[in-house]
Amino acid sequence: MTYEEQDEWNAVRYRMDNEGIDYCFEHYSSFEEIKDEKFHELRLQFLKSLKEIQNYVNEKCQEEVEKDDEYEGDV
Repeated sequence: MTYEEQDEWNAVRYRMDNEGIDYCFEHYSSFEEIKDEKFHELRLQFLKSLKEIQNYVNEKCQEEVEKDDEYEGDV
């Protein structure tokens, strides 16, 4: 690994630690300067999973609450 590549990896780690991993990959950068296929594969998988969990939670928040007679005090 060259010094330049090491600096690039250190920059990714710094951003993950200081910006938060979700912001780092979703909003900060796609890190095109990193020429590592596995890194980009994992980054894209992470973004996909992040979107899936955001959508799932949003869907759950939109579901109607089922009335539970026992909970309502009609025991």
